[in-house]
Parts: sequence; structure tokens; C-alpha cells
Amino acid sequence: MKKFNTPPTAFLRIRLLFLVAFVALLSACSAIRFTYNHGDTLLYWWLNAYLDLDSDQSDWVKKDIDSLLQWHRTTQLRDYAGLMSKMQRQLGDGNVTQDELLSDYRDIKARTELLAFKALPQLADLAMSIKPEQIAQMEKKFAKNNDDFRKKFMSGSVEDQQKARYKKSMEQFDLWFGNFSRDQEAAVRKASDARPLDNDVWLQERMLRQKKIVALLQHVHKDRLNKEQTMAAIHDLLRDFFDRMDAPDRKAFFDAYIDSTSKFILTVIRLTTPEQKAHAQKRMQGWINDFNALAVGK
Repeated sequence: MKKFNTPPTAFLRIRLLFLVAFVALLSACSAIRFTYNHGDTLLYWWLNAYLDLDSDQSDWVKKDIDSLLQWHRTTQLRDYAGLMSKMQRQLGDGNVTQDELLSDYRDIKARTELLAFKALPQLADLAMSIKPEQIAQMEKKFAKNNDDFRKKFMSGSVEDQQKARYKKSMEQFDLWFGNFSRDQEAAVRKASDARPLDNDVWLQERMLRQKKIVALLQHVHKDRLNKEQTMAAIHDLLRDFFDRMDAPDRKAFFDAYIDSTSKFILTVIRLTTPEQKAHAQKRMQGWINDFNALAVGK
């Protein structure tokens, strides 16, 4: 029986389902429940854009997306509320440290991995159902996404690229803390520009992941792998993606990125006023309430 719990491109963007419940925190409080309660439809639309699912696939894909969200709702959301409560306390203490931010990052990464490997059997079934023309459709979608990335983050001068990155960050900080003063924005921009600008490396990484995803799907189709073989291949690919930060050719880059990003976030937190921190705590409480409500089906 065909099964599906996450999109095949979850090999590249397995965080998507986690984002439905967690990084949706970057949207308005009321949007969390809307996004999650309509997650089956939203995820189906997203997946269909990559694969152009046929009528047979659509039927069981929709059912199994719903099944995954039910598992996620009943087993994971209270844990997310707990993680958010911890972050809320850290902010309330008024002296958040880089070690605490790195601990939060590791917690989120662990929850992402849990979701990814939970979906292994279903990912295998879906991979086995994908046709050559659907793989070609995925390659076209990848190419379009890469072009969009280049236009948004790699066009223009270094100044233009830094400005685009700064604006993306400020959109998130504004949602967390409310409006920033001009002086604060100037300080945030300075801290943002101090980070390494490595968009070319990020593009290389995403294209490498895409290449590996396509190669895996072609291997499954060409060599007619069975369920066990396909699961093993997907497991190895997921493990490769999650362990990529420790790969010899990229460890130094990723270590520097995590260090600079956590220091940047810490700088922004320390720039905020007590009122802005209170704004963030209030927003967090709304998210905590939403996660707990969603966990019981509301």
C-alpha cells in the first residue's frame, strides 16, 4: 500500500513540516492555528508544485499528509510549547547567553531529525511511485528556485546583497519584538553586515542537495529498488544531509556560520528595550497557547 508522510523533497527541505508548527512562529499569532489546521492542503499544494501528482497519487498523498499531521499534533506540539516556554524564560531573565542560543538550536535540530526519520517508510513508498516525468518536473522546480535565490540574494553589489539579507532578518525581528528605532536599525544593520556574506556557498550547497535527491530518485526508478532498499538509501541520504555540517570540506564554514548567526541574534536581543522584550514574551505566550490548543485538536 502506498504511503506518504512528507514530501520527497523533504530530503532537501525536511524542515517544512516542522516549520508548519514551529517556524510559523515568525508569522502572526493567529496565523499559526490557521496554517496548521490547513496544513494538509498547504503541504499538498507545495508538493504538487514539485511533482505534478497524478490522480492516483493525489488520493493517498492527501490521506497520509493528514495522518502525519495528526501524529505531529498529538505527539510533538506540547514539546514545542515547552521549548518555547524555555526560550521565553531565557528572554525574561534579561541575560541570554550564546550558549543558551546554541542549546536552543540543537533542540530544534533534534526535533527536525526526529520528524525526518519518522517518515522514512512513507518517503520510501512515495519515492518508489515517482515517474521519470515527475523527476524532470522536480528538476525544473529546483532550477526556478535557484534562479529566484540568485535574483534575491546574489544580484547587484555586495552592498545590495547585504541589504537584502538585512531586510530578511529585520522582517523576523519586527515580528518578534515590534518596531525598532532608527538607531536600533542602524546597529542591527552594522551587526548584520559584519557576518560573512557566503551566498555563493549556500547556492552550491543547495544545488548539491538537489543533485543528490534527483540521483536517488533516478536510482530507485532505474534499478527498481524494493521497499527495504529504498528506505536504506533515503536513510543514508538524510543522514548525509544532517551530518553535512561536520563534513571535512564544510565544517569550518558551518561552524563559522552558526557562531556568527548566534552572535548576531544575541546582539539584537541586547539592543532591545524592556518593552520590546515584553512584546516578544507576550507573543511567545500566544504561540505557547496555540501549540497547546492545537495539541488537543482546537
